[in-house]
Order: sequence, then structure tokens, then C-alpha cells
Amino acid sequence: MYKQKYSSQLLEKAVDEFASLPGIGRKSALRLALHLLKQPVENVNRFGNSFIALRNGVKYCSNCNMITDDNMCSVCSDTHRDKSVICVVESIRDFLSIENTGQYNGLYHVLGGIISPMDGIGPADLSIDKLIERVNNQDVSEVILALSTSMEGETTSFFLYKKLSELNVKVSTIARGVGFGDDLEYTDEFTLGKSIENRHTFKI
Repeated sequence: MYKQKYSSQLLEKAVDEFASLPGIGRKSALRLALHLLKQPVENVNRFGNSFIALRNGVKYCSNCNMITDDNMCSVCSDTHRDKSVICVVESIRDFLSIENTGQYNGLYHVLGGIISPMDGIGPADLSIDKLIERVNNQDVSEVILALSTSMEGETTSFFLYKKLSELNVKVSTIARGVGFGDDLEYTDEFTLGKSIENRHTFKI
């Protein structure tokens, strides 16, 4: 594949870095690099430093695994949240997607992925034991499985249901306003909110 040559190695390196990001092709990477080049130096420094600070300073909530600036995220530490309900999601992006609907007032648990043997991801690679520990040690009455409706997502939901069915807790799943195979992060907020609101008991 032909790779465009640049008059500056510094520009080429910047384009290479932008192009390494998901969803960014080399044309878009060049446009972004040239845009930054036109900005005042202090703006570019602030832009770059924000990502350095994010990477070096970000923490993960000791309770739910969400990214945070402190030991516990703002959702888990919010005294107005319903702490008896935990919504289990695959990723931080799914956490944010559901939270942005404004229709859920419980807590979350970020698994950090879904079971996918093809990708070498098993139950031990996910934050499942921590979820079971939370249900055992916290006053939890319901766990909502809000995972993608792909084959891997369904497999993970079934595995979690088997684990949770041994405990004294209701296990529910989001309503199927989310189509089979859909990722939550790409579902519109209204549909996602209704899927949480109209959740139903998990059935095999």
C-alpha cells in the first residue's frame, strides 16, 4: 500500500500517531496534525498535557471499576443513588451511555470485557469475582445485566446468571429494544433508557 511521503519527519511522526487511533485514517490524521500546527503553542501544549495527565493520573473506582480522579467514582459516592441495584456493563463507554440517558439511578459494575474464547478472554480475565463479592457484602437486591446482545454478550450474561442464581438476588436483563448483536454505545439514548426502564427477569 502506497504511503504518502512528507517533507518533515516530525509531521510524518505526528500523522503516524494520530493514525494509530481507532477510526482515524491517514488523511484524517494529516488534517488533525496540520490543524494543531496552526494553533498557538500554548494551546497545543495544553492539548498534549491533558492526555499525559489522563494517562498518568487516572484511577479506577475501588467499587465499580469506573475511571475516576479519586478512590471512588462520583456515582458510587453519591448518597442519592439506589445502592440496592447494580447494572453490569461491559465497558466504561457502556457505563457512560446508560448514565447519559438520565433514567437509571442505581450503581454500576464494569466487567472490563465479555467472555470471548476466540479472543482468549475467559471469566478469570473479567471482574466477575469482584461483582460476586459486592453482591455478597453489600445490600444488593437486584443485578441488571446490560451487556451487548452479541453471542459473546449472551454467553457472558448466561455465565453471570448461573453465578448470581446461587445468591439471594434478583437477576434481570435489559428489554430488547436493543437489537440482537447491537453494542450499547451505539444505541440511541431514548431506546437505551427504555430498555433499562422496561427490564425483565433474566430467563434461560
